[in-house]
Amino acid sequence: MGRALRAGTRPAEPAAGSVNETWMETLTEAVARLRLAGFREDFRATPRGLRAAATGATYEPESLEIEEVVRFEGETDPADQAILFALRSGTDGVQGTYASAYGPTTGPLDAEALHRLGRAPSPARQPSRP
Repeated sequence: MGRALRAGTRPAEPAAGSVNETWMETLTEAVARLRLAGFREDFRATPRGLRAAATGATYEPESLEIEEVVRFEGETDPADQAILFALRSGTDGVQGTYASAYGPTTGPLDAEALHRLGRAPSPARQPSRP
């Protein structure tokens, strides 16, 4: 997977020759960072909503609060896209992450979850016909 579109100053020492070095975190780095911040649950899209892997509880996507969104693009193919959400349940306080392909490769369950979260990707462009 590629790098995040969310850029920031790397918390470690900057690269030699540049005090303003920026970095792009990977999906793995973003999930690890969010887990350290307390987002320990792993949500998966199901026909009934987003299911928490550890507890088995299913949540209506509309009922979850979006705390952070990070989008990713492939390093060599901008169509290779993903999105990561840090989500919090307002009813029971469960916090977790939900990752999905984003764009033309999004599966139907993930597309429905993204739509219900209010983050549906734009439809793929169709070639114009003369």
